Amino acid sequence: MNLSDLDLQGQRALIRVDFNVPLNEAREVTDDTRIRAALPTIQYVLAQGGSAVLMSHLGRPKGRDEKFSLKHVLPRIENLLGQKVKFASDCVGDSALDVTHPMKPGEVTLLENLRFHAEEKAGDEFFAGQLAENGDVYINDAFGTAHRSHASTATIANFFPGKKAFGKLLAREIEALEKVLACPEKPLTAVIGGAKVSSKLGIIEHLIGLVDCLIVGGGMA
Repeated sequence: MNLSDLDLQGQRALIRVDFNVPLNEAREVTDDTRIRAALPTIQYVLAQGGSAVLMSHLGRPKGRDEKFSLKHVLPRIENLLGQKVKFASDCVGDSALDVTHPMKPGEVTLLENLRFHAEEKAGDEFFAGQLAENGDVYINDAFGTAHRSHASTATIANFFPGKKAFGKLLAREIEALEKVLACPEKPLTAVIGGAKVSSKLGIIEHLIGLVDCLIVGGGMA
């Protein structure tokens, strides 16, 4: 479903964003590219009379770890959005619901790091159901994590029949990929990077038969 198909008036939009951004030793954001990429979807929801509940992971914490709290990202989000953003000290349970349930149109709330709960990466259904209680509609706008079968990106969609959609960023990235894969202009060069080699092998194997030149960088080079 397209974002424009959702009725957002008076609705709490639970948006899976990718705010896994780099922080310096003072826990300040050093690159806000991913936050900026999510702004069009958030602003669209607010313009349509809805409120936005943002959920994301940050880093690879093993349980609750202050170093990986999303509260460190909050000031940059507020600065870019130009408005106050509420913060919930957890992503599920009363700590989250006490903040998200009373939300009014135009308000924005950021939930605490999803990966403080092992159930997120496990794709746990009960955990996904708890997350779903924070919203009336679900929007996935986290392109960087869309390939993972996690609770907030895959399992949770089952709790929003007819009330889920791709965000503007995810829709744009999918459109660009389809264009390249369906009828690419030649010669075609692909650049692939990143540190997790295991998650890229299948993509590389597919691209070898499609591109004229493949450039590998990052931790895989």
